[in-house]
Amino acid sequence: MFEQTFKNIDDILHKDAGCSSELDYVEQTSWILFLKYLDDLERDRATAAELTGKTYTPIIDPDYRWTKWAAPKIKNGNGALKIDHNALTGDDLTDFVNNKLFTYLKKFKHSAESADTIEYKIGEIFSELKNRLQSGYNLREVINLIDELRFRTYAEKHEMSHLYEGKIQNMGNAGRNGGEYYTPRPLITTIVKVVAPTIGNKIYDGACGSAGFLCEAFNYLKSSKSLSTKETEILQKQTFYGKEKKSLAYIIGIMNMIFHGIDAPNIIHTNTLAENLADIQEKDRYDVVLANPPFGGKERVEVQQNFPIRTGETASLFLQHFIKILKAGGKAGVVIKNTFLGNTDNATVSLRKSLLENCNLHSILVLPTGAFTGASIQTVVLFFEKGKSTKNIWYYQLNLNRSLGKSNALNEDDLEDFLKLQNEKIDSENSWSISFSDIDKTTFDLSPVNPNKKELEHRKTNDIIQELQELENDGVKILHTINELNNLISNQSKGWELRKLKDIAEYFNGLTYSPKDVNSDGTIVLRSSNIQNDELDFTDLVRVDVKVKEKLIVREGDILMCSRNGSKRLVGKTATITNLDEPMTFGTFMMIIRSQYNPYLSWYFKTNNFRKQISGGENTMIGQITRYMLDDIILPFPPKEVFSDVVKKLDTLFIETKKLEYIYQQKMDLLNEFKSSVLHKAIPFELEIEKVIEP
Repeated sequence: MFEQTFKNIDDILHKDAGCSSELDYVEQTSWILFLKYLDDLERDRATAAELTGKTYTPIIDPDYRWTKWAAPKIKNGNGALKIDHNALTGDDLTDFVNNKLFTYLKKFKHSAESADTIEYKIGEIFSELKNRLQSGYNLREVINLIDELRFRTYAEKHEMSHLYEGKIQNMGNAGRNGGEYYTPRPLITTIVKVVAPTIGNKIYDGACGSAGFLCEAFNYLKSSKSLSTKETEILQKQTFYGKEKKSLAYIIGIMNMIFHGIDAPNIIHTNTLAENLADIQEKDRYDVVLANPPFGGKERVEVQQNFPIRTGETASLFLQHFIKILKAGGKAGVVIKNTFLGNTDNATVSLRKSLLENCNLHSILVLPTGAFTGASIQTVVLFFEKGKSTKNIWYYQLNLNRSLGKSNALNEDDLEDFLKLQNEKIDSENSWSISFSDIDKTTFDLSPVNPNKKELEHRKTNDIIQELQELENDGVKILHTINELNNLISNQSKGWELRKLKDIAEYFNGLTYSPKDVNSDGTIVLRSSNIQNDELDFTDLVRVDVKVKEKLIVREGDILMCSRNGSKRLVGKTATITNLDEPMTFGTFMMIIRSQYNPYLSWYFKTNNFRKQISGGENTMIGQITRYMLDDIILPFPPKEVFSDVVKKLDTLFIETKKLEYIYQQKMDLLNEFKSSVLHKAIPFELEIEKVIEP
């Protein structure tokens, strides 16, 4: 029931001009789904109160209840209830939702008794989200579909939460940046089983994202035994705690936990790393840490000052935070990039030393490439207990006889052998132990070297060929989609007109500052180094303490462009400003393009036509870009009636192209494996030594 409904909803959202990616689909489905869920929850509470002779006071006022604005019912000819055909739709519906409903729901954040109530969470959710559906008719269709769903029984809630997880996974794989990947559910389940929390533990994830670890820990504890009323209350209010920096992930995490059955999740919207470790007291500590912190990102200098071991590597700062915030005797399961085990920089060596001396790092699970869908990174899971130093470390290297990918993802069966051997730390072909005394005390290198590893087993060539064929089929489907989109865009090119850039956009030169203005408490200045692969990158940030004009404060949707650089290849590079967490400006050699048409202009600036107009030739390096040069730009511009549709198709085309790139990467890995397997099969390496022919 839920699965087909979700697919139908995605089809509707795909048609709407306000939704262009999987991130938008999840966000928009979520808030509507949440209000329907809340309505069912209120009805269940009212029924329960009635059965015990009590009175239930609804959370939502009558005019804003689901049954009033979203799905008012009348009886049809058979006496069954159906949505009234006079229910709000079109502009009337979007006007009510945008200007009345969201305004009303936001107020709960300030009127709620405390932050650990569902009323407060309602206020937070609708303070962070906005309705992106531009068509009230599309919104009506989505509401009608969601109204058919029920969240009354355990089976219904379980199915819905499972499928919602699937949507979050798609969102995570579509919107990765800064080393953030959706943690596979089988891996989360396995980590929770190894750490084995108990009722009464306080469980924490300081980089909780969509709250996958907290939801799985809730499922684990809920099914561990028959719970008393007191234990159920402890699970609801005093067990699960999380922090998340990014707005959308924070909201999705709250709703994911609510859908799993936790009414008022204890998740805080904050930058965990902004907290000074020296300020953490015993009352702030937790019994269990479960986490997959973002890696690959770089933190600014003032954040690094909160930690005894200073490094810009985000994951290393999180690991210090997790060690500090654990209680003595506390347990942790933390995913981290495998380079942590062997990197030789001073900060990583110091952190490994600290971990080994202050915690019992008893187990390390080494994961294969591809465990995280769409990522070629390799990761490990560190299992440790705080309060005792490390004596022995048990390693398990997960070796699978297949390449992992979207159609061949990590599953629980893959991890069954690890779980079976881990408790007793048994040695096997894939597992071994080392003593702390054998670790180099200058580097504290923990790189996995399996002494029990047998000669590489080569897969059958037929199996590899079959996997290649599956990838080929996936690639053909994507190519078909790309071709269709390309044709549709081409068919919409009629009626376009030529317009001057200066007539449709404003552009501003960047802030001029001097080295003496640099101040760690100042405003972030975006520079050319902050544009990487057409996206914003916050690895290398500079802050300045100068007064910044309002027009030079970047806004969501602005296009940042490098206008001058010693390396000419960077000139003309662009990135769209998104996910602003604090005020930012831009530097001397940068420009901002500001226009209501930026969703289209962001694509135009990537074209050869733009570079040709700026430089006089498609392959000519651009020395600099000035406002006067932009004034002379003349570009083809889509008619108003197809503008949003063209932009949406371009966005989708880019997403599909990225999927195709990933498939080609997988195919290259498989082809290399195939060549090795063919050679192994063709040449008989196992001839008996006695049969060697003497010359």
